[in-house]
Amino acid sequence: MNHLGFNTYLIDLFDLSLPERTGSYVILDDDVTIIETSASPSHNYLLKGLTELGVNLDQIKNIIVTHIHLDHSGGAGLLMEKCPNATLFVHPKGAKHLINPSKLIASAKQVYGDLFDKLFDPIIPVDENRIKVVNDGESLQIGHDRSLQFFHTPGHAEHHISIFDTKSQYVYTGDTIGVLYPQLLSNGLTFVLPSTSPNQFSYESMIQSSKRILELNPSKICFGHYGSSDNIIQALGSFYRYLDLFYDEAKKVIQKDPQLPFEELSNLLSLTLIRIIKEDLVQKGIHDDHPVFEYIQMDISICSMGLILSLLKNR
Repeated sequence: MNHLGFNTYLIDLFDLSLPERTGSYVILDDDVTIIETSASPSHNYLLKGLTELGVNLDQIKNIIVTHIHLDHSGGAGLLMEKCPNATLFVHPKGAKHLINPSKLIASAKQVYGDLFDKLFDPIIPVDENRIKVVNDGESLQIGHDRSLQFFHTPGHAEHHISIFDTKSQYVYTGDTIGVLYPQLLSNGLTFVLPSTSPNQFSYESMIQSSKRILELNPSKICFGHYGSSDNIIQALGSFYRYLDLFYDEAKKVIQKDPQLPFEELSNLLSLTLIRIIKEDLVQKGIHDDHPVFEYIQMDISICSMGLILSLLKNR
């Protein structure tokens, strides 16, 4: 549990049984609001955190998911069942998949295979009458001097929104401008890598969305993975550098041997990116056995799939 100021808290949900992997943000104001639910196996951690905050489930008015990837929204149905007065807010392109998650489940099984049940089960449909789709630029009043502004921010996914808190000036970016690795903060590094997972990654959209977020002049960026940073310049500098590097390396892999199957191209790219990142961090004084590399390894394998798929589609 981290208090971020302005009655805003971050609850660690131990996604994939790992600390500081995925979390829920809780805003305590006139209308109690939760941003992100993670997957269903994290549900008990969220309930425990809410109990520690003294929040009863019938007090929760708003549950917001930045996008419908299961590590962000998979637990939404389970939470909505226990929060009788809550409304679920989601991008217009995501609502139908929360009402009927069958396609969402099938897509995730293609990526995660036999690990699906362990990582995501159960996924419970949400009553469409309790879902509110949010348009670009729409606002939600949650206190007498506080509102949340919604912005459509594609790039990581077409069904992605970011949320700006007018009181704290915090912006909740989901995966649009990458993943923060808090394991490196004690080493003085605000280290962010882009999240380019399949199947809707778009380099151009990600750049445009990041510029839109910067125009909000946020005081703090609250990442879906994991935690927050007020070091905006260093966070975005890391994001932009590696986004260009990821994209360039993906093009090189395809150009070198375009006839290779998708899986082999993705694996080659993953090995290349992990090597480059490890070299970069070792040069910054991070030992090559640092626990952060377990997190990076998982992320890069998925990111490589999204990069290769995006370039193959465009070709």
